[in-house]
Amino acid sequence: MWELIRTNKRNSIVLMAVMAGVLLALGLVIGWAVFGPEGGLPGVGIAALVWMVLTLVSLASGDQILLAASRAQPVTHDVHPQLFNVVEEMKIAAGLPAMPKVYIINDPAPNAFATGRSPQSASLAVTAGLLGRLNRDELQGVVAHEMSHILHRDILYVTLAGVMLGGVVLLSQVFLRGLLHGSLGSHRRYSPQRRGGGQAQLVIALIAILAAVLAPLMAQLLYFALSRRREYLADAGAARLTRYPEGLARALEKIAGDATPPLAAANDATAPMYIVNPLRKRGGRSVSGWTSTHPPIAERIRILRNMSQGVSYRDYAQAFAAVTHARSPLPAAALTEEEVPIRSVPAPAVGQETAGRQVHEIGDIMRKVNGFHFLTCACSLKIKIPPDFNAGTIRCPRCSRTLSLPSGQDRPPAGG
Repeated sequence: MWELIRTNKRNSIVLMAVMAGVLLALGLVIGWAVFGPEGGLPGVGIAALVWMVLTLVSLASGDQILLAASRAQPVTHDVHPQLFNVVEEMKIAAGLPAMPKVYIINDPAPNAFATGRSPQSASLAVTAGLLGRLNRDELQGVVAHEMSHILHRDILYVTLAGVMLGGVVLLSQVFLRGLLHGSLGSHRRYSPQRRGGGQAQLVIALIAILAAVLAPLMAQLLYFALSRRREYLADAGAARLTRYPEGLARALEKIAGDATPPLAAANDATAPMYIVNPLRKRGGRSVSGWTSTHPPIAERIRILRNMSQGVSYRDYAQAFAAVTHARSPLPAAALTEEEVPIRSVPAPAVGQETAGRQVHEIGDIMRKVNGFHFLTCACSLKIKIPPDFNAGTIRCPRCSRTLSLPSGQDRPPAGG
């Protein structure tokens, strides 16, 4: 395991070094185009400064920024006891030093992600739609996938790679918008008439424009490649932690077949963090191939279901080769571990979950996250009390009994 983490770190550093090279090279070319040959070094300095500032912000509060952008709300054990139990189980199985903080995103689209600077300060967020659609084994597979991201130190590296991608895009946009509005091209300091050698200046300007257009694409492809590789590794880790690859396979199958709209709070910057691309159905088209942040879901499912002999990393590598006919993303050092048997789990009951029941359960989860209190009457009716309800009693609409709210449940008026 530690050898896998070490190899994963090394590969991540190489990829990020390449992305850093793209960022600094872009700064060099833009500086040269704007200020002449002597502007190359200042351009590199500005690019490095942008990178440093974004990295410091990311390390200081990147996880909280991501959680806030995703509209994730912290929850307690009372909101969803099963989720907390599964997270604690997988934390113990993964040997993490601390329990991740648990968040729920009020959205019916099923998805999940993990974030944080280290295993000691990690957070795990799932959507209400995911909790309403998955049974315990499937939820365990998704949580184990996210625990694997934490265990493999993925969350920090993907965050830093995203920061570098943001730096490349920022420099490119500033340069291109400056040219478009004439604030750069009209500057006399680098005017061809002033400096002479107009053809050379024109060539440099064209190179800078080309670099400003291509550099974000190159950095984005590297970022996507980093993200796709880590999804395979996390799938392998989830199968190993749960010893039941079918649980994650069924979860991915349900997520892929879900008909709800894409996750409202997701965007291009946060999409790589989720277990499944939350933008995959946006605009009615599937996002796949080199421009996708995730491997094809169908391929991931087939790999997991090909693990019929065991759940070790070697078993995953063999299943990966059989399905994709490509080299496994797992490093050779991870393939020498001993065999890990598959856990036997009874098949779920047919017809156990209906669409209506799922919608009802998702709605209840979202109400709990929003502060609703649930009170069950003697007639078995479950009454959902909004957070701004400030009376001490309530009348049951079915049997007309007067019910008292438990002590401590009275709420002040909204905004009070």
